[in-house]
Amino acid sequence: MAEQPELQLAEKSGKSKKMLFIIIAVVVLLLGGGAAAYFLLGGEDTPPAATEEAANAAADPAAEASNSEAFYVAMPRPFLFNVAGTVRSRLVEIKVQLMVRGEVNDTALKKHIPLVEDALLTTFSAASEEKLSTQAGKDELRQTALLNVQNTLQPITGKKIVEKVLFTGFVMQ
Repeated sequence: MAEQPELQLAEKSGKSKKMLFIIIAVVVLLLGGGAAAYFLLGGEDTPPAATEEAANAAADPAAEASNSEAFYVAMPRPFLFNVAGTVRSRLVEIKVQLMVRGEVNDTALKKHIPLVEDALLTTFSAASEEKLSTQAGKDELRQTALLNVQNTLQPITGKKIVEKVLFTGFVMQ
């Protein structure tokens, strides 16, 4: 009979440890849930500087375009053209993507792809072998192509929607 009180005491301490573990687990879960709710729901207030920048961007369409997401519009086909060289003619293939800002400009550019292709092909075919052989010449050709595309689209869209001309492939044989 002396063994019975020791058994009861051991059972009580085992139960209290389980109960303590359950209470700690519940407290940790509540704290974690509260922290998650605070971060997910409490971050809606925008700082005053961000509100001021948004108001300035809405007032200035050029600033809005520069803050918008960049879209890259790939030309459907690579540009293939011949260039007269000093010894022989060369075949050149250039793959081009155009960078625009905002979904509206992306849609407008896709609408006028044939016009853009014409402006780019005209620009590229006017280049010389010497210009296409150097990096400086390629950079100059890229800038000339940008200006020609912007000037071609300006009367139609009312703004310069293309920000950059990117050569994604360049082969000269």
